[in-house]
Amino acid sequence: MTTPTRISAPEGIAPAQGYSHVVWGTGRFVAVSGQCALDEDGKVVGENDARAQADQVFENLRRCLAAAGATFEDVVKLTYFTTDIAHLPAIRAARDAVIGPDQLPASSAVQVSALFRPELLVEIEAFAVIGQSAEQA
Repeated sequence: MTTPTRISAPEGIAPAQGYSHVVWGTGRFVAVSGQCALDEDGKVVGENDARAQADQVFENLRRCLAAAGATFEDVVKLTYFTTDIAHLPAIRAARDAVIGPDQLPASSAVQVSALFRPELLVEIEAFAVIGQSAEQA
C-alpha cells in the first residue's frame, strides 16, 4: 500500500496553514459525497453547534471511507462547505481530532448561503486514494 505524498509548501508558494497545497498518490480513487451532521436515523446532531456538527460529519466520513476500504490517512482532498466561515476553527478542530498534522490533505473552504436543511452548518466531501495491493493490480 502506498501512502499519499503531501507537499505543504511547493517552491514559490507560501506555506499552507492547516492543509497541504499538493497531495498525490497511486491507486484506487475514492470519492465520498458531501456529508452533513446527520445520524444513522437522519436526525441532525448538534443543532447550532458547529463543533458538534463537524464531529458528526467526520464520523460519517470515517464510515463512508471504511465502506471503500479507506481511512483518513488515504484522504488527499477535503472540501468544506459552511454557512459561516467563522465556523472554520471548529471544523479544523474536528478534523485535527482524526487527521494528524503530518497527514493534512489538500483542502478548500467555501461559505454558502444555505445547506439542504436550515439547521445544518457544515458539509464536507472527501477524495481519497487507496494504494493497490497485488490482487487489485
